[in-house]
Amino acid sequence: MLMDLHATGALVTGYEDLIEGLRLPDPDDRHVLAAAIRGRAGVIVTANLRDFPASILGRFGIEPQSPDRFILRLLGLAPGLVARAARDHRESLRNPPKTIEQYLDALAAQGLTQTVSVLREYMP
Repeated sequence: MLMDLHATGALVTGYEDLIEGLRLPDPDDRHVLAAAIRGRAGVIVTANLRDFPASILGRFGIEPQSPDRFILRLLGLAPGLVARAARDHRESLRNPPKTIEQYLDALAAQGLTQTVSVLREYMP
């Protein structure tokens, strides 16, 4: 996988033995929680918060967060860095390219409404 080449050490393995003992609203999501536990993640970022209840994840020291909330948290920690990453991402789009407004509209349409509100301050 391409991610494996760029994020060495990010692949979580050896979590399969945990799956059977986990209970989530959607049993098909148990592998995600198992990998997060084995990888000692503090957060699971998902738009599907209903299937990752805080009451269950909290037992493992894991917090469920929406993508919007997660990026807002990153913006609070390093606003310039996150804004630069968003700019670089927008500029990398070729098919089709997007203006700043089109890019922000696309992010908002994906549910990143609060993120877009903050990014507007950083994008000319």
